[in-house]
Amino acid sequence: MRSPFLTDISRHMRARGYSLRTEQTYLHWIRRYIYFIERKHPNQHGAAEVERFLSMLANDRHVSVNTQRIALNALSYLYNQFLQQPLGKIDFAPASRPRRLPTVLSKGEVAAILAQLEGRNKLIIQLLYGSGLRISECLRLRVKDIDFSQQSLLIRDSKGNKDRQTLLPASAIGSLRKATRDAIAQQQSDNQRDVGPSMPEALSRKYPNAHREPGWAYVFPSSGLCAHPITGVLCRHHLHESVVRRFLQVAVRKVGSIHKRVNTHCFRHSFATHLLAGGSDIRTVQELLGHSDIKTTQIYTHVLGNHYAGSRSPLDQLD
Repeated sequence: MRSPFLTDISRHMRARGYSLRTEQTYLHWIRRYIYFIERKHPNQHGAAEVERFLSMLANDRHVSVNTQRIALNALSYLYNQFLQQPLGKIDFAPASRPRRLPTVLSKGEVAAILAQLEGRNKLIIQLLYGSGLRISECLRLRVKDIDFSQQSLLIRDSKGNKDRQTLLPASAIGSLRKATRDAIAQQQSDNQRDVGPSMPEALSRKYPNAHREPGWAYVFPSSGLCAHPITGVLCRHHLHESVVRRFLQVAVRKVGSIHKRVNTHCFRHSFATHLLAGGSDIRTVQELLGHSDIKTTQIYTHVLGNHYAGSRSPLDQLD
């Protein structure tokens, strides 16, 4: 059961429009920090303890740079915004575990996996690869986020609370139209029982009948109903990520010849790498992926290697 202190933090974040995923992540790190300071109230400590905690993550837990950065963001929120006790400049041991190059599938490997799938499952993987979506972005798609005429998808409230547009592959349009029709039919059936898709809390308060509008239907609805994680209202959420992971593992095993570690994020990595290999501008790829910093996108140039910069191995130049 969550403590009153963490409940207050949760309410504070919701009032400021933080996503549920960010809320859960920050609460995880704040909880770990509280255990680190032996369950004392954080207002009894400050920058020194935060520095020790972050250094411990680097030296003892050997976390990645990104993980340590997320923990820092959570504690910065705790002190700077919630407790109103600014940390100021803090000095801690930075994580040295390097970021590894992402796993990228070849076009043939992507095609082989898709050949093992059909219907809804195939469409999900098509969008991960064809639009460069994170799995959470794909499953949160609603009917109103699709622009068939412009062949684009609007990704709302993504990582960093940002919106962006990305490509809708022409080869997926037929399947996506069917999925939207099925989603709207499911919504209409639910509406007869006064149930609808899970809705943003503030919007459902302002527009209590918004769950009846077809645009709010999830493209990939879950098979069952559940209680809304914030309001507790009975609703139909989107498909859970674990469902995708399971059918993807089965598909990869059926292919048999892929010996890489394949997960849903591999298709986003492959999207970016194949675009760059095909001559797309790195700034364009950055926008499609929703990266704030071009350095994040540049990792895919390392995946490509020097071959795509016009260099040839000296072995291949021997007579």
